[in-house]
Amino acid sequence: MTKNKMDPKVDAWLRHAKSWTEEFRKLRAIVLDRGLTEELKWGNPCYAFQESNIVLMHGFKEYCALLFFKGALLKDRNHILIQQTENVQAARQIRFTNAREIVAIETILKAYIDEAIEVEKSGLTVKYKKTAEFKVPKEFQNKLDEIPALKTAFAALTPGRQRAYILYFSAPKQSKTRESRIEKCTPQILNGKGLNDLRNE
Repeated sequence: MTKNKMDPKVDAWLRHAKSWTEEFRKLRAIVLDRGLTEELKWGNPCYAFQESNIVLMHGFKEYCALLFFKGALLKDRNHILIQQTENVQAARQIRFTNAREIVAIETILKAYIDEAIEVEKSGLTVKYKKTAEFKVPKEFQNKLDEIPALKTAFAALTPGRQRAYILYFSAPKQSKTRESRIEKCTPQILNGKGLNDLRNE
């Protein structure tokens, strides 16, 4: 595959990166070698095949990662793909803590990227769970049972908004924290607003 043109915005992003600079440069070279189009999306370098997102580079405190948008559809013969949380359905990461790890599996990374491109070419899609398949935390179910108007308002929300609330309420390990989140969001649900509507106000 031919090398693709680098996006100047990604050059600037790399210059301002506070950590993982060497790792990102190595990952960038590997990804561009597969002929993908580079651009900055969601504040991170993103690589696409015919306008379909294939991989994205991003960094965290403990590691940096190459994220495959449809990683769940890859065969993962080397068992290196990681599901960030149990609720992430399509994307999978390959994580790195130093540049040596990237160099050591460069050939494997290229093979995974090539497979991801083939998945895109074939038109395969991830089968997402329906909102009804997500488990409603008992604290929220109790609230829905207590307040009929809340149950009606929640049912009227779009499936995406319902799902966002369910995941948000389910995330804390402690029941008290879950109850606090539900209490805070109840007026928003009654007003027909989604979780992101609340955050954007």
